[in-house]
Amino acid sequence: MHPRRSPALIVAALAALLLSCLVTAPAQALACGTANAALNRPATASSTENAGTPASAAVDGNAGTRWSSAFSDPQWLQVDLGSSQEICQVVLQWETAYATAFRVQVSGDASTWTDLHSTTTGTGGTQTLDVAGTGRYLRVHGTARATGWGYSLWELTVRTTTTTPPGGGDLGPNVHVFDPSMPSASIQSTLDSIFTQMESNQFGLQRHALLFKPGSYNVNADIGFYTSIMGLGRNPDDVTINGQVRVDAGWFGGNATQNFWRSAENLSITPTGGTNQWAVSQAAPFRRMHVRGNLNLAPTGYGWASGGYIADSRIDGIVQPYSQQQWFTRDSTIGGWLNGVWNMVFSGVEGAPAQSFPEPPYTTLANSPVTREKPYLYVDSAGAYQVFVPSLRQNTRGASWPGTGSSIPLTQFYVARPSDSAATINAALASGLNLLFTPGIYHVGQTINVTRPNTVVLGLGYATIIPDNGVVPMRVADVDGVRVAGLLFDAGSVNSPILMEVGPPGSSASHAANPISIQDVFFRIGGAHAGKATTSLVVNSDHTLIDHIWAWRGDHGAGIGWTVNTADTGLIVNGDDVTAYGLFVEHYQKYQVIWNGQRGRTIFFQNEMPYDPPSQSAWMNGSTRGYAAYKVADSVTSHEAWGVGAYCYFNVDPSIVAERGFEAPVNPNVRFHSLLTVSLGGNGTINHVINNTGAPAQGTATIPVKIVNFP
Repeated sequence: MHPRRSPALIVAALAALLLSCLVTAPAQALACGTANAALNRPATASSTENAGTPASAAVDGNAGTRWSSAFSDPQWLQVDLGSSQEICQVVLQWETAYATAFRVQVSGDASTWTDLHSTTTGTGGTQTLDVAGTGRYLRVHGTARATGWGYSLWELTVRTTTTTPPGGGDLGPNVHVFDPSMPSASIQSTLDSIFTQMESNQFGLQRHALLFKPGSYNVNADIGFYTSIMGLGRNPDDVTINGQVRVDAGWFGGNATQNFWRSAENLSITPTGGTNQWAVSQAAPFRRMHVRGNLNLAPTGYGWASGGYIADSRIDGIVQPYSQQQWFTRDSTIGGWLNGVWNMVFSGVEGAPAQSFPEPPYTTLANSPVTREKPYLYVDSAGAYQVFVPSLRQNTRGASWPGTGSSIPLTQFYVARPSDSAATINAALASGLNLLFTPGIYHVGQTINVTRPNTVVLGLGYATIIPDNGVVPMRVADVDGVRVAGLLFDAGSVNSPILMEVGPPGSSASHAANPISIQDVFFRIGGAHAGKATTSLVVNSDHTLIDHIWAWRGDHGAGIGWTVNTADTGLIVNGDDVTAYGLFVEHYQKYQVIWNGQRGRTIFFQNEMPYDPPSQSAWMNGSTRGYAAYKVADSVTSHEAWGVGAYCYFNVDPSIVAERGFEAPVNPNVRFHSLLTVSLGGNGTINHVINNTGAPAQGTATIPVKIVNFP
């Protein structure tokens, strides 16, 4: 028999329970956001002064461009916010030709307008107007001018009321967390089930992250598509796999050239039999790893392979490339390197073979000029998730760990799920949170704008961002220290002009002490579906660090064809003093890489030209046959590149000729080292290696043409 409780005690208990729920529920506050809802949205105007002052210039985020109207009254500028928004603030940055009388109006249909603000005593300059109203369209309607000129706005900023999302939270159903107390058989069963799903799932929608808490595990982890295996220790030796972290190519008949989109990070392996197998091609980083034995990079049977990337790792034994065509290793320690096929590049690697290109094909830099390792997730001594952000380093050599840096608790991250909209993500960023994408597919109907210095944007398990309706899926402001890592941008069915932009056009701030970094960020046009994007990555900010990208216009899969998955260029660099490590850029329809900035550096470049030009006449650069893979602009006076290769495989029309693999101004300060071109099986010709230097790459023997230095 239980004693009866009094009504007062019951009420008190219920009140305490309710208070507990209120205290532990995530706080979401309404606030006037800091993000610009008008940024890069469609803009129209009653008139423009000339073609150089379009309506779009007032919402492009560039204070050096402007909209200007005809010299008469009235005139208006209108922006489509894309959906109905609660507008809380409007900022007008007037040029000298401002309005003395104007109204700020809002509408749901761009037909019936409601005034949010009205004045006949406008002062020009920058006017910050606190307003309240709801609508999809916002209009600035001028009725009296201060000068004889028209109305002219440098920028129109619109801020909206947002619900500030909470930081931290669960990592979602596609993150699988293991700890040493779990039975090995149970862990192995989960690993095997995921691999069965992902082994040949090259263009599927599933995504997985396998996270191991500190401890020792007796398991074998076969890693399939869109699967990342990671240790949750502060350092790699905190997690040990006694077994294999393995990639082979049985699903593709022993051919590893399509073993894409998978990764291993931040753990140690004591391999069964003394050798771990990691037979991968592009977009498959082996980062911050410790192998207590050898590392075999080839598939069983030594079939073709087209990798690859190692960084910040220690391999106690011998790295064995065997059939790997090319490979890039950065800031690691290795016990030795077995062989080379075409292009093996080492930057800051202890134990690397000596410089010997062209034979053996080793290009070796003693140190990497400037590096900052990728952020990563770990658990602290209290069991809480943190993200470690490594420090910037100069003239580096060997693995960085334990290393220096700072830890950011997961509570300072918005933990995004695939159901989140871009508006929700932008609200989180605007509130000051960092961003962690859990594994999955994210459709975005507007640009994700990263505007705060030192923001960390980190993806797990090949989180994939697909732009809808031709938007630019991500833009990073020209600010210090932003880190973007671990994402796959997959072009949508409507052409996007850019998939990721770093800094707006004309960016000029110095970031030498705290650069923006892009690490393990991948781009895809076609393959999973028919995608289109003019340029995959545009880097406008100075001093940006690019550390391993694969930009790929698909040559197989769904939505593939010369007029189907259209894409001009993989990478355009406009910023000065940009350093790139591990550039993999393939199959674009014009120049693969265009480098316009001064003092750029590339350490390792791998390229295949487009397979599918239907004819020579369809693939002409003016009067020049085809496009070079890597173009340094004629205006550049200083540039340097090491270990760069361009291949052709024109399988639709093998008679096609690319006039050259590389194109650059002839200048003693524009230098290339260890260049090569290859015709794969004689399917097409690359007539010169660089400019008009170098013999044709042609013939069925697939023998590279190599240049040691240029000029």
